[in-house]
Amino acid sequence: MANLLEIQSLSAAYDSNIVLRDINFRVNENDFIGVIGPNGGGKTTLLKVILGLIKPFKGSISFNNEFISANTIGYLPQISTGDINYPVTVTDVVLSGMMIKKKIISRMSSTDKKQAREVIGELGLTGLEKSPLNELSGGQLQRVFLGRAIIGDPKLLLLDEPGNFVDSTFENDFYEKLKELNGRMAILMVSHDIGIISSHVKSYACVNRSLHYHPSSEITNEQLLAYGCPIQLITHGDVPHTVLKQHNHS
Repeated sequence: MANLLEIQSLSAAYDSNIVLRDINFRVNENDFIGVIGPNGGGKTTLLKVILGLIKPFKGSISFNNEFISANTIGYLPQISTGDINYPVTVTDVVLSGMMIKKKIISRMSSTDKKQAREVIGELGLTGLEKSPLNELSGGQLQRVFLGRAIIGDPKLLLLDEPGNFVDSTFENDFYEKLKELNGRMAILMVSHDIGIISSHVKSYACVNRSLHYHPSSEITNEQLLAYGCPIQLITHGDVPHTVLKQHNHS
């Protein structure tokens, strides 16, 4: 399995506030990694470092140029209600994902528009091409922004709390779509809800300044404590509900 990117001894900060310290991490082709950890632990910062939006003050990140570069990564950031108030249509938003690939603002070609129609159809949005964002449901919106992230057919897809804007009726469909996409791209997904994503991801990266990689979709409270991730693990089904005890992290 091909290696897509490798992070070595990387540290990043906002001014004097160190957010990531001595991170070592590798993403391989077709990985599906859940990025978990407490608020403020550095999960979103990790994604921004990979995207090149934040430059580390120490260490390095290298890409396998045969497969991937920093400007060919699909990215679905956290969505807020402010993102839906612009007078743009579903097609406009999906097509905007081509801007990163083109690097310059230019008129979209017929090939670009055809690709947008295919992505819109793949995500079950046919018939909504001309609809403004503020007329869509939460699940439809999430599909639109996912379409923007995948229109360039990236080898790596980064998702930052994608479940926050998904309505309950679409949640299962959304994760099933991610499973399908994982057949052609690696996925790195930040989430605070381990109970929901545990049946979808293949492994975990626990981020709380440092990073601990767990090469399995099964994770316990004891392992979370050992990794320095003071977060609550609640699951349903055959696994009983469990809650972590108080944990202090310096």
